Amino acid sequence: MPKTLPTIDMSAPVCCAPVAAGPMSDDDALEVALRLKALADPARVKIMSLLFSSVVGEENSGDLAAALGLTESTVSHHIAQLRRAGFVVSDRKGMRVFHRPALDAFGALCSVLDPSCCR
Repeated sequence: MPKTLPTIDMSAPVCCAPVAAGPMSDDDALEVALRLKALADPARVKIMSLLFSSVVGEENSGDLAAALGLTESTVSHHIAQLRRAGFVVSDRKGMRVFHRPALDAFGALCSVLDPSCCR
């Protein structure tokens, strides 16, 4: 059975020295691992791809479900995981909830994984 990672607040972008800078502390390694774990699902990667490529800058769960061929409840579950990891921002507009990528969170993760990636 896989080891369950502890729950920590991941709402802010990951902030620590780059992986290549030397050995990471246990806390920093856990923060990076939890965010990578949130992305370690093909459906979530596809959701992020759709959000990043959205012409209007945001999408609702119904449109994402239709584009992915998944149920809206499944997409909502994945969105919740991505939101918990800080990768998605959601806003209610009337009866619908619209989602957009949290660009600063992805930029921070890229910088931690490869310090030369976002320059």
